[in-house]
Order: sequence, then C-alpha cells, then structure tokens
Amino acid sequence: MTLISSSNTDMTTTTDLDFAAREALRLLGPDPENWVSDRPGIDHNVTIVGGSGSGSTFAFALRRAGIGRVTVIDEAEDETHAGVWLTRARMKKLRTPKNLPGPELGIPALSFQAWYEARHGVEAYAAIDRIPRVAWAEYLSWYRHFLGIPVRYQTKLVRIEPDADFFRLHLEVNGVAQVETTRKIIFANGVAGTGGPNIPPVLASLPRTLYAHTADAIDFNNLRGKTVAVLGAAASAFDAAGVALESGAKAVHLFARRPAIASVPVNRVRGYPGAYYNYPQLPDAARWFQAWRFNQVGSTPPPDAIERVIAFSNFHLHLSAPWKSARNQGDRIVAQVNDDVFEFDFAIAGTGYFVDPTKRPELAEFAHHIALWRDRYEAPADQRDERLSTHPYLGSAHEYQEKVPGNAPYLKDIHVFNPAGFVSFGLPIGDVPSIRRDVPAIVARISHDLFFADWSLHEARIANGNISPDFDTLLYADAVWQQQAKVAVS
Repeated sequence: MTLISSSNTDMTTTTDLDFAAREALRLLGPDPENWVSDRPGIDHNVTIVGGSGSGSTFAFALRRAGIGRVTVIDEAEDETHAGVWLTRARMKKLRTPKNLPGPELGIPALSFQAWYEARHGVEAYAAIDRIPRVAWAEYLSWYRHFLGIPVRYQTKLVRIEPDADFFRLHLEVNGVAQVETTRKIIFANGVAGTGGPNIPPVLASLPRTLYAHTADAIDFNNLRGKTVAVLGAAASAFDAAGVALESGAKAVHLFARRPAIASVPVNRVRGYPGAYYNYPQLPDAARWFQAWRFNQVGSTPPPDAIERVIAFSNFHLHLSAPWKSARNQGDRIVAQVNDDVFEFDFAIAGTGYFVDPTKRPELAEFAHHIALWRDRYEAPADQRDERLSTHPYLGSAHEYQEKVPGNAPYLKDIHVFNPAGFVSFGLPIGDVPSIRRDVPAIVARISHDLFFADWSLHEARIANGNISPDFDTLLYADAVWQQQAKVAVS
C-alpha cells in the first residue's frame, strides 16, 4: 500500500483502491474459527452449488458464522463463464436499483458503491442510474478474489444420493466421475436451477439449428443480414432483440401475446421493509394471489430495453400475436401468426423458465418426495396457474419440505436460493433484492441445524470442567485484606 500525503489539504490519500475494504475487515476482526465438529466420512459441512454472486455471498456469510469445511462448485469452465453476467445476460444495465443492499452483507466498504467509487469517484457513481452489467461482473470478481473465496470450476453435480444424515454427491470433476459427501446443500444456481428454459411447443418441432432460447449461448454475429423472430416481451426478449439489431440483423420482429407490453411493476409496491421482511409469514392464499397476480400482469422490461430496439427502423413489434404454427422450409422458418404468414432465418425464445423439481436430473432420486405448492394449497378456480403449482413449497429457510411427513426427512438439509422460491417468498430469489433478507435466514438455519445435530458434543465442550485458569491466586494474594489480631487488655 502506497500512501501519498497532501500538504495542501493536510489529508492523506491512498493509491490502494481496496484500502477502505481492508480497513473494514480489520475492524470487523478475524473470522471465527470453525466450530462444527468433524464427522468421519464427511467431506463438507456445506456444499454450495453455483459459484457466481449468490454462491460467493453464501461462502462469505458462512465463514463469518464460523462454519467451516464449505465448498463452492460450478460446472462452468472458469470464472468468466460462470453465472450469467458475461454469458447469457445481454442487458446493458442491471434491472434493480443501484443502491439495493447486496453481497456486502451489511459491511458498506464491501458494497458495489464503495468498490465503484474507489475506482471511478463519487461523482461517477452519482451519475449512473443503474449498475452497468459489465461493471457488476467486475465487482463480483473483485469480491470473490478480495475475500479469498475459492470456487471449484468444471465441477458438475450429476446426482444427489441421500443417506441417513448426509448426502453423497455424484460429481463430474474435469469430466471424471467423483463422489463426495456433505451435510448441507445450498442451490445458488440461477434461473434454471430447479427447472429449465421454457421452450414454446410451437418451436419444439423445428430443427434445433433454427432457434435458440435466451438461456443459450447465441452467436449473434451469425445473424448479420438475417431476418430474426423473437418470441416473448419481457426483458430478456428485448435484450436479445437489441443485440441482434446491434449485430447487423436485416430485421427483427418481436411477437408479444398480450395487446400491450407489460408496464405495471406489481412486485415493486411490496418492497418496503414491512412487506419485504414479513412476506414469508403471509398466509398461503395471500402469497399465491401475489404470484398469480404477477403472472397475470406480466414481467415488465425496463424502458431502456425498449428504447434500445425502437431506435432501429428495422425493428418491428407485433402485439396480440401468438404464433399458431411453425415449420421449416429448407433452412428457413415459416410461421403463421394470426392470419399472417412470415418467414424467418432464425427464432429466439425469450419465454422465461419453468420450475419443476421432477425435471432436474440431480434430484431424480427423491424429487417425488418434495412438496410442491399444488400439494399444500388449492387455488380458487379463478386463480389456477399450472406454472406456479409446480414451484416447491419451501420452508422459512428456503428448505425443501416433505410431501408426506416422515418419508424424506433429509429434504430439510437442502436449501434453495434460486427463482423456484418465487411463490414462497415473493421475489425472484437469487437476485440482489433477496440477499439481505434470505441469505442471513438460510445461514442462521444451517448454523442451528449443525449445532443441534451435534448437541451432545457441544454440550460436552461447553460443560467441560477441565478448563485451565487464566491466573492463579498468587496474582492477588498480596492484596487480600488480613485482619490484624486484637491485643488482650488485662
């Protein structure tokens, strides 16, 4: 660290951009020692699946809770391919407000704002309305490296095998099969973590070379000079359309089922602290209604995502325009939309993701035991929604619950921090808005469970009578009051 003294202002500045963050950690004090008792044959106390922002945040939170033997795994090739920010995310700015608390976990010097201002200045931060996507990726990389959070890349979770009080994780590590054991699992694995991309049936019969989902790695340079269709009208659809246009597509047609683009952000009105922190305790009927209402209104793209595409004269928006059919004619797509027929070179589905634990191969051994919302709540006839009914009915610490009590008690040791928690918690879980409430709740439950599972060991530890004294009586012997003997009077 290099310090430069300014004689004009009598202030001290530093060229170490991380000075404030280092000071914050110094003042916070050292990490607690690992207090979790080792168990024979157990490799990890906690395994975090997903090494991007959420996974790194959990690793730091668990460390500060004194929970050791935590591993973070990610199937991506390396850091730049992990998560969505440098891969599938195509927005220019994050959709959330720039000042939402996030991975810093209450330590301001570790926040995005502190990191950004240290590098670009206070005025530069004040000038941005939302966080640039690439800057967010850079911040998360800094966070991970600054805090020394190791992520095991090229490590894919293939299957979870429950045992009495732990799990066997069947992994592929650099393509080689490997088995490890863990007591707890956190799924911090993003939008498709408990389901997958939602492919419209009208596209499913086409050759896979003619369409992609926004979840896919799309080579937009190959779309130069081509006519592209985008299905969907939420943010990811507009983002994909924007990149296609910027990459030189001949024309882009975006098709929306609704008569207008969703513009009412119903989720935002419940973001105040009272609703935010107490939402998980709402009755099932209230939580279901809010999720159903969101689906009815639709997911709103930010205005700048729309402005990005309408700046191009070769962008065309179709409202009330669901595709009736699609077929391939050679290497082109012929689509019928209402009474019109269109031809396209390529189609992109910006149609979101489905949630269904039974569709995840790593959960196959016990997915039928997981309680879903349809198992716990029967919606009124006018609020039925099959998409919501397959979301898992999660406990207060995002843990899976049993469909039939007693059949799969190990489910409580799997915590879900991805969008599968939407109906239970009212937010797109895994994004920044869910961090400050739900990460501490999950870590607190893990701490509770690990402690009481080994209570007999902890009881012996804290009741241990063989404790060395900090000092002996010689320390204060000379100061002990000695009553002088009285002299007898004759």
